[in-house]
Amino acid sequence: MEEKDWLILKTVYQKKNITKAAEQLYISQPALTYRIQQLEKEFGAKIVSRGKTGVEFTPQGECLVNYAEQMLHELRKTKERILNMNDQVVGTLRLGVSGSYARYYLPTLLKSFVSQHNGVEINVRTGWSSQVLSHVQKEEVHIGILRGSHSWSEQSLPLTREPLCLIAKEPIDLNALPSLPKINYVINDPRLRQDIEKWWLERFSSPPLITMEVDSIETCVELVSNGLGYGIVPSISLQNHKSLFVQNLQTKDGGQIIRETLLVYRNTSLELSVVKAFVDFIKSNLENAVG
Repeated sequence: MEEKDWLILKTVYQKKNITKAAEQLYISQPALTYRIQQLEKEFGAKIVSRGKTGVEFTPQGECLVNYAEQMLHELRKTKERILNMNDQVVGTLRLGVSGSYARYYLPTLLKSFVSQHNGVEINVRTGWSSQVLSHVQKEEVHIGILRGSHSWSEQSLPLTREPLCLIAKEPIDLNALPSLPKINYVINDPRLRQDIEKWWLERFSSPPLITMEVDSIETCVELVSNGLGYGIVPSISLQNHKSLFVQNLQTKDGGQIIRETLLVYRNTSLELSVVKAFVDFIKSNLENAVG
């Protein structure tokens, strides 16, 4: 087996479809099918079979996929180590970033970093913070930028802290909230969901009047800005909506409900010059902000 075979197995396994895998790999479907057949001859075992829902891998095939993923992972790490032997800041920096942070902060941050290190290529994956943390744990990315509270035992660096806010198009009386239309959005962080529910239960004996449920904070804010209800969102999402009525939420004892952003990475990642350069860049920016 060669590197191209590892990539073929991984891609077909992910896509569960020969045609889609061939398109992603930029090879013809017959060529891809032929290569799989050759691998089956080499190992003397059936690797894949055609099912009603697409390609299905046999137990032997799944074993080969695991091997292929391990080999691709080790090959990538070896290439990164070799690139870093000359002490230059070069190579690919792989980042996993929370969708909200990626939307509001990441473009400016990366523009500034790349301007200082033009030999670096940036690879970014965005998604829920739980997904980003999984990417870091599996070493699929060098650095993760997460929102909210997460269990992480290795290196971390606080990036931002912002309050949770109640927002509306016009000023409203908080005591009237149970009778006012609320716009909900999907909250993937259990801690944030608990904080909002606790805040509500400390003040009201009836549930909120939810009239709309949407899949993102951005959609929620847009609906609020059009006067369709109120929302409860982290203030990071309000950078393009300065005219809204905003009131920071407070706990029963008067403290603010804070949403944090953390940068996390493995201890061994600092052996790569590109990772160390990015961490140092972030630390420098934080120090300048405080200064």
